[in-house]
Amino acid sequence: MAITIKTKAEIDLMRESGHRLSKVFDIMKEALRPGMTTKDIDRIGEKAIRSLGGIPNFLNYNGFPASICVSVNDEVVHGIPDDERVIREGDIVSLDAGMIYKGWHSDAARTFAVGNISPEAEQLIRVTRECFFEGIKMARAGNYLHDISNAIADHADKYGYGIVEDLVGHGIGTHLHEDPEVPNFHVKSKGPKLHAGMTLAIEPMINAGCAEVDWLANDWTVVTMDGALSAHYENTIVIRDGDPEILTLVGDY
Repeated sequence: MAITIKTKAEIDLMRESGHRLSKVFDIMKEALRPGMTTKDIDRIGEKAIRSLGGIPNFLNYNGFPASICVSVNDEVVHGIPDDERVIREGDIVSLDAGMIYKGWHSDAARTFAVGNISPEAEQLIRVTRECFFEGIKMARAGNYLHDISNAIADHADKYGYGIVEDLVGHGIGTHLHEDPEVPNFHVKSKGPKLHAGMTLAIEPMINAGCAEVDWLANDWTVVTMDGALSAHYENTIVIRDGDPEILTLVGDY
């Protein structure tokens, strides 16, 4: 699949999809509390997506059995919601969600604190978010894709964190995953040149310990190899001649 340049009308639809997805995160963030299960969050998220006129794009995607990826503590991504998995005080929970609106995809992720968490966990969540914003400083027409990757990695390196290399960001549009892949780690090559109208899902996945990860027996859930905490922060953006536009961020988180 070649990299596609979206028209103004197409970007308008992606913006609407993204803004509606941002509201889904508002609803899930408000609901998240100790004692609920990861499946509870999935139900709340799916209901919100559908109530806002969207279709959950994760549900049954390559067989994924839920609408929201709910990953707790050392789970990096693709946590499968479960009625038996209870969220507890002090956990950090990564919620990854997307929706299709009038044929156009949006994709975003946030890591949230549940009650009082450790200073180390607070720093990891903050720095992972900062990695995204350092990356998109380079996300403008005329730069190269791996300028984004290297800026993300430079910031994570300041804290000695492990940068997941087995998973990357991606293009997005009429498909959830389109070209190009967007690494979060250092890359020596330049990668494709960025052009106005390109739409990307940029998503640092940062571990408090080592970079290595493993897959659980369900073939979906990715965990840190050393059991350390992991955080995830993602937005769908559109490249402009100047600063990029973040399509899935309405508010300040």
